[in-house]
Amino acid sequence: MNYFSRLLQHLFASSDFTKKHFSQDVLMRIEQAIAKSEISHSGQIRFIVETSLSPMALYHRQSSRERAIEIFSLFQVWDTAENNGVLIYLLMADHDFEIIADRNIHEKAGQEYWVTVCKEMEVLLKNQQFEEGVLLGIQRIHEVLRQHYPAEVITPNELPDQPIII
Repeated sequence: MNYFSRLLQHLFASSDFTKKHFSQDVLMRIEQAIAKSEISHSGQIRFIVETSLSPMALYHRQSSRERAIEIFSLFQVWDTAENNGVLIYLLMADHDFEIIADRNIHEKAGQEYWVTVCKEMEVLLKNQQFEEGVLLGIQRIHEVLRQHYPAEVITPNELPDQPIII
């Protein structure tokens, strides 16, 4: 997509569209899924959805992946005791999403695992089944975190479970 088309897409992206697909009920179910998941492992899962990028970010041609990495840092998903935080980031205007995994869980799961999870989620997200796609992503992340970081006791919640809409 060329710069001008992308700029228009972001300028006209509606926060109402984002809120329509991520109502308070949907956000609550996502939060509950994250909280339930984190009982059985020491990893941390964050979900953040953004309607559009700023004109300055678009001018600098910031990609969805670059923005996800920036969000990963801004919301301190990297700041977990075992370096096992995982971010699911949706950028609605670009119809794109990213999963960013901290170094320890990325190393243990492997790039192929994350690619597989993204492909599974993509099928649902492309059909605007946003809640289902995100919940599937949370489930797949839960599985790999449970495998590599099982909780013997209830571990502290290092990051909030509440989804964020930017």
